[in-house]
Amino acid sequence: MSTRRFALIAFVVSLLIAGVLSWYASSSPDGLEHVAETTGFGQTAQEHATAGGPLADYEAKGVDSGRLSTGLAGVIGVAVTGLLMGGLVLVLRRRGRSTPTDLPEVEPAERG
Repeated sequence: MSTRRFALIAFVVSLLIAGVLSWYASSSPDGLEHVAETTGFGQTAQEHATAGGPLADYEAKGVDSGRLSTGLAGVIGVAVTGLLMGGLVLVLRRRGRSTPTDLPEVEPAERG
């Protein structure tokens, strides 16, 4: 199997996991929120700068269905991450290519 085919299959599987399996995610607080509530400092938490963002709290703003909103946020997250990773791979691949004339000549090491 080629690397490109493997990457495409992995990307599609990631989209399916983010879009479908996220419907079954627990609505219970995550570990950090649970510990904060248990130890009593949960009420001191403040909203962060991106709390009003389009994908805040694992939901897509403007989508009324909770399951659809969470799934869409997951798909968007996977797509953006995949595009950034793919772009980085392309940039690094092009930077890493060199022709034999670009390489310095190295003398073989003597064996003693």
